[in-house]
Amino acid sequence: MRATTHLRELLEKALAARDLAWPEKTTIEPPRDKAHGDLATNVALVASKQAKMPPRQLAEALREELLAAAGDIAAVDVAGPGFLNVTFAPAFWQRTVLEVAAAGDDYGRLSIGAGTRIQVEFVSANPTGPLHIGHGRGAAVGDTLARVLRAAGFDVETEYYINDAGRQMRILGMSILYRYRELLGEPVTEPEDYYRGEYVKELAQELIDREGMALLDLPEGKATDVCRLHGEQRILDGIKKDLQDFRVRHDVWFPESTLFAAGAVDRTFAELKAKNLAYDKDGALWFATTNFGDDKDRVLVKSGGELTYFASDIAYHDDKFRRGFDIVVDILGADHHGYVPRMKACVAALGRDPEASLKVILVQLVNLLKGGEQIAMSTRAGKFETLADVVAEVGADAARFMFLSRKSDSHLDFDLDAVKQQSMDNPVYYVQYAHARVKSLFAKAAERGFSPAPATPELLARCDTSEDLELLKLLEQYPDTIAAAARSFSPHLVSFYLRDLAGKLHRYYTANPVLTAGDDALVAARLHLLNAVAAVVKNGLRLLGVSAPDKM
Repeated sequence: MRATTHLRELLEKALAARDLAWPEKTTIEPPRDKAHGDLATNVALVASKQAKMPPRQLAEALREELLAAAGDIAAVDVAGPGFLNVTFAPAFWQRTVLEVAAAGDDYGRLSIGAGTRIQVEFVSANPTGPLHIGHGRGAAVGDTLARVLRAAGFDVETEYYINDAGRQMRILGMSILYRYRELLGEPVTEPEDYYRGEYVKELAQELIDREGMALLDLPEGKATDVCRLHGEQRILDGIKKDLQDFRVRHDVWFPESTLFAAGAVDRTFAELKAKNLAYDKDGALWFATTNFGDDKDRVLVKSGGELTYFASDIAYHDDKFRRGFDIVVDILGADHHGYVPRMKACVAALGRDPEASLKVILVQLVNLLKGGEQIAMSTRAGKFETLADVVAEVGADAARFMFLSRKSDSHLDFDLDAVKQQSMDNPVYYVQYAHARVKSLFAKAAERGFSPAPATPELLARCDTSEDLELLKLLEQYPDTIAAAARSFSPHLVSFYLRDLAGKLHRYYTANPVLTAGDDALVAARLHLLNAVAAVVKNGLRLLGVSAPDKM
């Protein structure tokens, strides 16, 4: 980012001297072939009409001014019809070490999101059972995205939408009551549709321990309500603990029931009717989503009076925008892909630009493996289905990193045995070891009584090999990675970057002696370079919610 910003400033100055405005279609980016320099720009092509001169002629003139204006630029080549290929001097890249050291934990923090409020809603699983590994992947993606957006300067609030109203919660209550009666020896008929997990029996036993047989004397509806409320609270407590253990934080826990209590659903229906976007037909209330490109209109209230999930979702998103968010992010399971156009229609009906105001991130399934073999999803002993089981088995570091090791809408194979191995084939270990390796070098240097001289431009000039410059350039790209991850809502870009940086560090360590490099100045220069790498690895891992150990 420093390189891009610096080049743009030089070009803007050169254009301003010719009374030329900065063209909107100007691009500054790394060329596809590294042999063509560090950055390439089309500025001469897109400004030539303003300048009233051929693009290549303008490019030649800009080339001379760039070389004359800045000692940071070593070479500028004019290519093709007028592209400028710019190569920075080694001293420019070497200063990155000083920049990293000066910024410390704040290296990579940006202000591109200043003034923009974003809400990230994720997990939001029904409180009808414990979180499974699919929820875990969504939790890692949502929490990391929020961290990345904050690092980029956005005002971010995270939220968990508690589906505490509707049919699934009633089924939970009935399921617990069924197990309650069964445990007390009452003659019961197995319900056709109920939650069968062992946790339901445990919840029923808790009620027996607390209430004894008192629920048997209550009307069934009242007894079901007692069971539902108990189950909801206990399950929600478990969900909160699981997320806390997974280093995931939600700023707001928003109960669906509050929408109804506040009249938000009725208010939203009234607004849609006033806009002629909702209408009555066959005893049901319909939303005219075909007005927004949907293949058919959708039911909001069924003929029997029951609300669809879509109805409360519209009211919920209306509430989000009323709270002042500029952008809302929904992180959903990949099985909800057909739901996205409806939510886009909902946002458009609320008077918002659906492309700018709503971002939907789909999270694909996780295939759980053990020793390379896929394992059945079960809560029985020896099987690992729940998020809590996985975290207990491999730790939060490994689980979070693996969930973020691929793009969220790609399938993920998660091998429980592989992520516990301390080998370079394990991506979690691979990145964490990059940090620990550098810290080990400093510990060894201290044991030998060696303390590196302070980092100065003169000292860092010793970092002049192609391997040095490759590391330096990648360090300089870290802020660009944060910007790209934030702008595209793609937190996996951070893990991709860290694997690349760790790989270059490990190769550098193998090919270049550090403590035995020769003279003290070279040793010190390389220690400062690697210390900057460790600092960036640590900063990146922090965004992923993963620790950076000093020893492994």
